[in-house]
Amino acid sequence: MNPLDNSIKFVSGVGEVRAKLLGKEIGVHTVRDMLYHFPFRYIDRTKVYTIGELNEANTQSGYIQIRGRVTGKNFFGEGRNRRFVVYISDNTGRAELIWFRGIKWVENKFELGREYMVFGRASFFRSELSLVHPEVEPVEVAATRKVQCSMQGIYSTTEKLSSALGTKGMYNILAKIWENVKGKVEDYMPDYLRNKYGLITLEQALYNIHFPQSPMMLKQAQYRLKFDELFGIQLNIQSLRTARVTAHAGFHFGRVGNYFNTFYNTRLPFPLTGAQKRVIKEIRTDTVSGCQMNRLLQGDVGSGKTVVALLSMILAVDNGYQACMMAPTEILARQHYATIVKMVGDIGLRIGVLTGTTKTKERRQTLAALAAGEIDILVGTHALLEERVQFSNLGFVVIDEQHRFGVEQRARLWTKNNNPPHILVMTATPIPRTLAMTLYGDLDVSIIDELPPGRQPIRTLHYYDSARLRLFGFMREQIAQGRQIYIVYPLIKESEKADYANLEQGFAAIVQDFPLPKYRVSACHGKMKPEDKEESMRQFKCGEADILVATSVIEVGVDVPNATVMVIESAERFGLAQLHQLRGRVGRGANQSYCILMSDEKLSKESRTRLEAMCETTDGFRLAELDLQLRGAGDIHGTLQSGDAVSLKIANPTLDNQVLQVAQQAAIALLAIDPTLAEPQHYPLRELKARFSTEKDIDFSKIS
Repeated sequence: MNPLDNSIKFVSGVGEVRAKLLGKEIGVHTVRDMLYHFPFRYIDRTKVYTIGELNEANTQSGYIQIRGRVTGKNFFGEGRNRRFVVYISDNTGRAELIWFRGIKWVENKFELGREYMVFGRASFFRSELSLVHPEVEPVEVAATRKVQCSMQGIYSTTEKLSSALGTKGMYNILAKIWENVKGKVEDYMPDYLRNKYGLITLEQALYNIHFPQSPMMLKQAQYRLKFDELFGIQLNIQSLRTARVTAHAGFHFGRVGNYFNTFYNTRLPFPLTGAQKRVIKEIRTDTVSGCQMNRLLQGDVGSGKTVVALLSMILAVDNGYQACMMAPTEILARQHYATIVKMVGDIGLRIGVLTGTTKTKERRQTLAALAAGEIDILVGTHALLEERVQFSNLGFVVIDEQHRFGVEQRARLWTKNNNPPHILVMTATPIPRTLAMTLYGDLDVSIIDELPPGRQPIRTLHYYDSARLRLFGFMREQIAQGRQIYIVYPLIKESEKADYANLEQGFAAIVQDFPLPKYRVSACHGKMKPEDKEESMRQFKCGEADILVATSVIEVGVDVPNATVMVIESAERFGLAQLHQLRGRVGRGANQSYCILMSDEKLSKESRTRLEAMCETTDGFRLAELDLQLRGAGDIHGTLQSGDAVSLKIANPTLDNQVLQVAQQAAIALLAIDPTLAEPQHYPLRELKARFSTEKDIDFSKIS
């Protein structure tokens, strides 16, 4: 048995009780788990500060080490509020050591006049240095302590675990582990790959990540472990890509026929941008390649993705196939249907629509026509996934706002034909290139990075609540010019846990400040009955309402060119991606549009950064990169996919872009010579690949 797979309870100093605590608090059950619980920061344990040289400015990094003599000790408070305080001093000042828990264990550990080495997190109260629950040992004991290195790792922990072990306890456990596993860590990376990519051995990496022998060795350890994580992910993604390309022959769209040419020459509402033409050529190349297409189309709101999708579906029809477009909401599906019907006009294409609210008789007629091949393009919602929805010959699938569908839902479209249809996935939520490489390495990515001619950039402004009268004046000016306004709130009802503006209060206030009959106000939120929501949206779309008060339910699927103002209340409550999506609801006509971010005066640093970024740029991809930096990569499969998440413990696709690119190319090159990792020297890499897979391994090529 591999020693790394032994239970953590058998490590000296752990035992049954601590093992259960480690498992419950941080998911550490085996020796391997502990070795892969990496420090998030390092401190120099050879550095000893004098008390007098420390202040709030130079202790912001947290942990410090001091040396002082005990001058007194005392108890304060009663019951749960009881605390034990030890006073120590050196020639430069005095500090307090404070314990709120485990007092019985520490109260007799200190001798007046004896000198101690103290290590812990520094804080200041009334300009006096204090350390809560520090690690303390007599200086003579500290002098004999064997240390693995001068740089000591600081690990993420919990309150319970910190009380039971502390930094010193974690260090001691890892030191004991290395006594047992030194020379026994098997490296799954072949020597030739390590040499090719400049990687140290796995044992060197794991040792130096916990006990860095030098800053250079720490850097090399971090690089090796980041490479392993990203390489493992890419082995999975590129394997799926290889399997898809070899296993699935795609439908051949060799003909550009009458429907396509007629639409392109007589019905196209505006000249295509260079970006749109480029994407259509990419799709055209895919559909004559003999391989099933699997393409992700990214483009900001209003960039013209729908026209590209329609031209692609018409291409399928010209070649004797049916096409479908699936949207996440009833509003968006109906809007796509109306747009497509209007755009194609009378050129002879047969367009159908199917949603959850389609009447029984109409549904029956649509299903019969679809199965008989009498519908060329079907637009719908999740209703398209039902078993009774059978196509005659489905050849092209468009999935709009794909991240709003579950994995299993999307997978059902794959089975609507004997052979897999071409897949075009669209999203108006910009995905950072680094994250797209990690999540969607199996997809070919197209980007529409131009707006159609005549669109003016949206002006984004940040107002504090104190400027509300100024905002109302601006809104009245816009309505007087015949324009319409969105007002978006983060909550429907007031929450006791969050002091944010809410739709109910906001709607009442707007009606009071913008009274009938001069101003017409409607509301839309997710708790409304579908028919009531549809009616509110219809009123706003048809110009029967001047102001639409809504929640983020209107983030996707509302196209009202006459709406020129988007007011987002409690804007600090929203993430960057959502703010950008909401902003995209305006600026869809030729008139100057505005997005106004309302917030409280008191903002966190991160909230202020988000709002400033929104005001500085309308580039969704720049905002997406910043959003990923602010939030972190986290569980990379979990953010945009459902299913079991693969957690990155050390790599960050945004910050480690160069490592990611090298790992991706390494995986492609390796699988080109050994697609199944069957060669003996590559067989151990299956372990790495398995670590970044899941039991419910998702074939992104089928469902993304």
